Amino acid sequence: MNASDLDQFATWIEDLIRRRGFDIDSPRGGGKSRLADEAGVHRAAITRLLQRQSMPDLETTRRLAHVLDVPVRDMLIRSGRLTEDDLPLPEAAEGAPSGAGARRLTLEEAAEGLGVPADQWELFIKVAGQFLPEAPARRRPAAQD
Repeated sequence: MNASDLDQFATWIEDLIRRRGFDIDSPRGGGKSRLADEAGVHRAAITRLLQRQSMPDLETTRRLAHVLDVPVRDMLIRSGRLTEDDLPLPEAAEGAPSGAGARRLTLEEAAEGLGVPADQWELFIKVAGQFLPEAPARRRPAAQD
């Protein structure tokens, strides 16, 4: 990692910190301390990063990712520690939209998982299906006793 990598990462994370509502610009804003407290890390680690002195260690990176609501994968790639090839995303299931990473839940599975009574599945599927670009094939459940 070089100074340019650190500068790019720090610039990205500064913007992210501000967008998440931490006031890191005013001396008495308390944003750095609040971020450190919420992440459970030393304030000095935040200060060193924002002053482009050092990259946070892995545990600090993980904790910051959690507080800033970004995947740890994104933090590691943005920091230059790892590449997208080092951390590939799971393959999309056959028939699933690109980038989904998993098979799309059918309306029937959603109805079952949500506990929709069998006699109301048809209505549920009709209403929920209106929000989908393409509804999968339907199957009606057996009536429950």
